[in-house]
Amino acid sequence: MAATKNDLSEGLAFFWRKDLHSDGKEVSDLAQRFVANRAKALIYHHQGLGNYFTYRHAIPILEVDAKSIFADGKLKLPDDYTDLGYMWSQAGPPQCALDAIRAHVDEETVAPYPPDLIAPLREIAATQKFKRPRSRDFDVMGVEGAQGGIGYTFLSFLDPGDEILITDPSYMHFAPGPQVEGAVVKSIPLGPHNRFRLDPDEVKAAITNRTKMLIVCDPLNPFGTVQSRDELLEIARICRRNNVLIFNNITHATHQTNPKATHTPMSSLYRDTDVDHVVATTGMSKGYALASIRMGFLAGHPHLLKAPAMLKMEVTKIHNNMLGQYAALAALNDQDYVAASTQVMRRNLALVKKAVAKSDGVTIPVEPDYGFCMCLDVEGTGVSAQELTVALFKQGYCAIPGDALGEVGATRFLRINYSQKEAWRLEKFADALPAAIRDAQTGKYLEGVKGFYRQVKTDRSTRIQQELAARKLPKPRATAAE
Repeated sequence: MAATKNDLSEGLAFFWRKDLHSDGKEVSDLAQRFVANRAKALIYHHQGLGNYFTYRHAIPILEVDAKSIFADGKLKLPDDYTDLGYMWSQAGPPQCALDAIRAHVDEETVAPYPPDLIAPLREIAATQKFKRPRSRDFDVMGVEGAQGGIGYTFLSFLDPGDEILITDPSYMHFAPGPQVEGAVVKSIPLGPHNRFRLDPDEVKAAITNRTKMLIVCDPLNPFGTVQSRDELLEIARICRRNNVLIFNNITHATHQTNPKATHTPMSSLYRDTDVDHVVATTGMSKGYALASIRMGFLAGHPHLLKAPAMLKMEVTKIHNNMLGQYAALAALNDQDYVAASTQVMRRNLALVKKAVAKSDGVTIPVEPDYGFCMCLDVEGTGVSAQELTVALFKQGYCAIPGDALGEVGATRFLRINYSQKEAWRLEKFADALPAAIRDAQTGKYLEGVKGFYRQVKTDRSTRIQQELAARKLPKPRATAAE
């Protein structure tokens, strides 16, 4: 099949192209015959790669040369673009981590197979990130970033028919991943009624006799909110009484953007309640700008960790590379870096709030407590988050609209990453955001967005198409100069 306007160029992303006349089925007979059903579950899931709208889909709509954006296949955008989209820290890594890599580029380090984790790294990960010392009841293993922790947890603990509870919205890969194991995803909607956090009473009400796992993403992607200690204790006790495993993803917990907020890893509650049913993960991408080293940790009771440890050896048969381990060890010992980069996040959050204040129709549904992700609610602009994503890309800003994250806010939420090292990027955002809103209000991007969802053909894309079809175009507000 010839590439359509909504296809990205070769090498830009691993998209499964779907025939516009085949009801979303794969064009290739080869794929239909040999691809496993577990993989097809991802191919046809709205939050599977390529099925949700991102700034990358603005490229064909704006008829921009994709090769000029992603030179040599790299994911990093050109300097005249600002990436507010994907969740990698742009504050720059600790210098000590780079020095550690350079210091260990030698035969002794790179020639042998690496261990799972070097001893000092395992110790500091336990005490600093999970706030619990290693013992006969608690240990830490290495994984390929928090992403690896997510994947191994799903593979190790979910069986066909098991139910897993997640929030809506949530991190984009929490919904499709469990379906690889045949699990059933159930969502707890977030909103002002629960302060965009898990409410223990709602968790209790959502549990059935088939519930196997609850994901507690804390800080919560995409809002940056954190649970209180009392909420976490109650959730831990509810799940223990109901034999529900808790997966506690704490990867956004390094930067305290709200000085009054306190983050509590669930592993650290062991003195107050039973947390043997808690498996936790974190990584080095969010807190330390070391996404490329793919270094992360999975923590919990050794009886539970044995499963992902053995599964990892059968899936990848490799441990984390030694250069990455030395870099992670250096970074975790650098508290001055954490303090300095936290100030960058606080500065940037203030700049985003200024941009929102200048943009009619845009609000912040809840301010973040930790990390560097947050949502903007653009419903008041009269345009969809997807159209605004296209208009922002034209202004040089890249964001992720809500359909990547769930049903709640699918066309009204815009998730942004505010970790940029250079203040000018978010200072200019105060002009780019209102300009993009006015541009999107002309309606010029609506057909391109609708065309994307016609091609995707998931249940959510159908609902979004219906919503977009029913929308009336607003009249752009005149600027003072006009």
